Amino acid sequence: MRVLGLTGGIGSGKTMVGTMFTELGAELIDADQLAREVVEPGQPALEEIVTSFGRDILRPDGRLDRRKLAGIVFADASARARLNAMTHPRIRERMDAAIAARRDRAGVLIVDIPLLFENARTGVVEKVIVVWVDPRTQFRRLIERGGLTEEEARRRIGAQMPLDEKRGLADHVIDNRGTPAETRRQVEAIFRRYATEG
Repeated sequence: MRVLGLTGGIGSGKTMVGTMFTELGAELIDADQLAREVVEPGQPALEEIVTSFGRDILRPDGRLDRRKLAGIVFADASARARLNAMTHPRIRERMDAAIAARRDRAGVLIVDIPLLFENARTGVVEKVIVVWVDPRTQFRRLIERGGLTEEEARRRIGAQMPLDEKRGLADHVIDNRGTPAETRRQVEAIFRRYATEG
């Protein structure tokens, strides 16, 4: 199986691109989904988060209030580092196991890792695809879709490597400033290349 990393920035449209790859027949491992799993009730990471950040970080049903936690960690780099130390090793462990379980299959595996470069995870994939938009588009989309204030949006974008920098490190760049159809054509070209090589 050809293992391709998919990354971008918040608001770049990476989730849409991942969906397009699956519609073409690729398998997908989503780091954000794994991140949600490791903080489910009963998971050790959730207990550590509650110990570190307090019980008011939980919703009434005992689940993590992700928005409240995001408000804390995107305003405080040391709090974000503390959270990452609790969750990232567990996410990596699940991801590595999921990749290993698929290695001997045919086809294309897309590994969607938002912080692929920031967390030095390029070694687990053959090639890196970056979903890119210009900073103005990224900011506008984040405000429109996320219900965030301008300050919250700036903090979240600022917590990640700039998209222009990621673009410079990519093997393939998908320019997602245009229509979904234009983006899909770029996705199809990349998928065909690796599906036929695989």
